[in-house]
Amino acid sequence: MVKTLAQVACGQTATVTKLTGDGAVKRRIMDMGITKGTSVYVRKVAPLGDPIEVTVRGYELTIRKSDAAQIIVE
Repeated sequence: MVKTLAQVACGQTATVTKLTGDGAVKRRIMDMGITKGTSVYVRKVAPLGDPIEVTVRGYELTIRKSDAAQIIVE
């Protein structure tokens, strides 16, 4: 089963295996430091599920749930 970053529970760590989506969205996600093989720790999830706060490469990042759904993790 394919799991996305949007499905990772708060307090869990996941490793990025693939980025999906069109060119502009994929490029923006990569520019934020989320690339294949990167470890991502889910720090907080807003009460309604959007946005999601994660720690990537030692800094905190807040991303939309729709963008997190385009990041395949294991």
